[in-house]
Amino acid sequence: MLYPIILAGGAGTRLWPVSRTALPKQFIEFFPGQGTLFEATLNRLSGLSDLGPPMIVCGEEQRFLVAETLRRLNIEGASILLEPVGRNTAPAIALAAQFLRANDPTAKLLVLPADHVIENTAAFKQTIVDALPLLEQDWLVTFGIVPGHPETGYGYLRRGENIAGSSGNAVAQFVEKPDRETAQEYLDAGDYFWNSGMFLFTAECYLSELADYAPDIHESCQRAFASLEQDQDFSRIALADFANCRSESIDYAVMEKTARAAMLALDAGWNDLGSWDAVWDHAAKDEDNNVIQGDVLSSNTRSSFIQAQSRLVTALGISDTIVVETPDAVLVADRNEVQNVKALVEQLQQHKRKEKDFHSLVYRPWGSFESLAQGNGYQVKHIVVNPDSAISLQRHQHRSEHWTVVKGSALVHCDGKDFALEENESTFIPLGSMHRLSNPGKVPVEIIEVQVGDYLGEDDIERFEDLYGR
Repeated sequence: MLYPIILAGGAGTRLWPVSRTALPKQFIEFFPGQGTLFEATLNRLSGLSDLGPPMIVCGEEQRFLVAETLRRLNIEGASILLEPVGRNTAPAIALAAQFLRANDPTAKLLVLPADHVIENTAAFKQTIVDALPLLEQDWLVTFGIVPGHPETGYGYLRRGENIAGSSGNAVAQFVEKPDRETAQEYLDAGDYFWNSGMFLFTAECYLSELADYAPDIHESCQRAFASLEQDQDFSRIALADFANCRSESIDYAVMEKTARAAMLALDAGWNDLGSWDAVWDHAAKDEDNNVIQGDVLSSNTRSSFIQAQSRLVTALGISDTIVVETPDAVLVADRNEVQNVKALVEQLQQHKRKEKDFHSLVYRPWGSFESLAQGNGYQVKHIVVNPDSAISLQRHQHRSEHWTVVKGSALVHCDGKDFALEENESTFIPLGSMHRLSNPGKVPVEIIEVQVGDYLGEDDIERFEDLYGR
C-alpha cells in the first residue's frame, strides 16, 4: 500500500508577515477559492490506487490546524506524528517510516511537503504511477521539476542514465543553488532539473540506506520511536529521546550518498511558493502585470504584488515591488530582495517582537481570539469559542478579566460556581480566580474580554484541566 507522508512543520518565514509560526504558510489560502496549501496537497492525492491513509508530521504548534483540516475534508484514518523539536527532513521521514513499517512491512512512502503548488494534478499522479515500478528494484525516487527559467533559488538534479525497463533515470549529481550564469548553463544543457523535495520509496529501503549513511540519525530515531506515546488523535515523540538527534535533510543524509537515487522528470506546473516573488509569479495578473488582492488602489504601478487585508492600500509610481499589509504589520520590498525577508524575521526575533510568531487574530483548538486594543495595563480582545468547545480551566497571576457576551450563550465556571451568560450579559473574573469559558451550544459564542493588570502576556496562564492536552 502507498502511504502519503505530508511534512507540515516549518514556519515559512520568507512569506512573513502572512506566514508566521502560529499560522505558517501551509495553512494559508494564498489564492482565493483554492483552499490552503495543505488542503490542496491532500486533495490532489484523490484517485491514486492502493492509497493508504496519510501520515502528517508536524510540530506541537500546528497539531490542531492539521486535525481541523482533516476533519473538515472528511479524511479518516490519518495519523498525526508530533515532533517536539524540528530536526529537518531525514529524521522526520525516518520516524514516519518506522511507524508505518510496524503496521505494514511492505509500506511504500510518498513524501510530500505540505506547502507546494501543483497545477496539473493529472500529470503529477501519472508521474507517481510511472515511478512505482522502481520501488520493486529498491530505488529511492525523487522528482526533478522541468525548469522553466534559470532559477538561482533552487538546488538542481543532474539526470544520469536511463534505468532499464522504466521511465526513470539514475541521479548523476545533486547540485547546490547556482549563480545566475550557471543556472542558465543548466537550463541550456537540458539534463538539469529543480530539486522538488518530493520522494517515493519503501519504508524498508529508506531505513536501510539511512542506517548505512547516517547511522547516528537512524539510532536516534529508533530510540524515539520505541518511546512513542499515543495521545488522543496524536502520536507524540518524547523530547528526551529526540532532542539530541542530528538535524539533517534527507538530501544530505541519504540521497546524495546512496547509489540507489533515481529520478523522474515532473512537468506539472510546480511552485514551492518559497518567496513573495514566487507568489506573484504564480498568481493571475492584471494588464499592468500586477497582482492585486484586497482593498487596493494603484496608479502607474507595474509588475508588483500588493495585498491589503484590513485597510485601504494605495500605490503610486512603483514597479517590481511587494507590498503586504496585515492588521499589525506591513512589508514593503523590492521583488529582487524577497529571498532576504528571513533576515527581517531574525530581527523580529532579536527584538522579541510577538509579530514574528503571532497574528493579531490567533487560532486556538477551541476557537480564536483577536486583540482589538491595548495600552499600559489593559487589553481588549474579541474571543470566539466554537460549539462543544471550551478554554482550559485556568487562572492568572497578573490580570483580572471582564467578559461580555455579544453573540450566543456561554457557560462560565468561576471559583467553583457554574452559571450561564447570555447575550448582553457580563461577568467579572478576579485576579487569581479559577475559571473556564465553555460553549455547550450549536453556534459560536463571541465575547469581548477586557484585561486589566500589570502583565498581559499569553504565558500568564496556569492550566489545571484542558480538553486538548496542552
